[in-house]
Amino acid sequence: MKSKLERFRIIAQRENVLEQGKDLYFKIKGQWNELYFNNANPITVELACGRGEYTVSLAEFYPNRNHIGIDVKGDRIWKGSTWAVERNLKNVGFLRADALGLEQFFTEGEIDELWITFPDPRPRKRDIKRRLTSPRFLEIYKKILKKDGLLRFKTDNTQLFDYTLEVLSERKDITDLEFTHDLYVSELRPECFDIKTRYEEMFSAKGEKIKYLRFKFL
Repeated sequence: MKSKLERFRIIAQRENVLEQGKDLYFKIKGQWNELYFNNANPITVELACGRGEYTVSLAEFYPNRNHIGIDVKGDRIWKGSTWAVERNLKNVGFLRADALGLEQFFTEGEIDELWITFPDPRPRKRDIKRRLTSPRFLEIYKKILKKDGLLRFKTDNTQLFDYTLEVLSERKDITDLEFTHDLYVSELRPECFDIKTRYEEMFSAKGEKIKYLRFKFL
């Protein structure tokens, strides 16, 4: 088992990880396809990607799309970046950054699809603004997603899911909203490709139902 310091050292040398201190970190905004992927393919982002299960798996499912996993934890990103290297995936990149800083790295309409997978539910009232489906984050997503771009959200946490549905119901710029409180018995299940994160496997084993929704901004 590699230590955190060893993982940090490894990702500091990897081309598939962008973090502070690397040349592209402050140059990449609006130029992911030109400077990093060297193609014009659509971009899918996984926010709060953790170990990057979705980022890597989607990259295998969709080789003609570019995939970026974002997380602030470098030791988590190490795992996903390692999988990508082992599988020789060239359509994968990882960005070590805080979600609030998304507009530093993506210009308006640069992203085609955004996944939010099992984020920290932030259950305390004082942390509502830090929830990744709070109004201030939705405004950021609306800017960086292309017109007709999809936002997909997956969680085990009922409180966070219900909060998200309430937030969306109060907006006038949401369309094509579909959701389920039990993904595994839903017609929406194929949209998630049965990719399971470590948290999904853990909470499913405890009997928690997996919730999922997706929508577009007008």
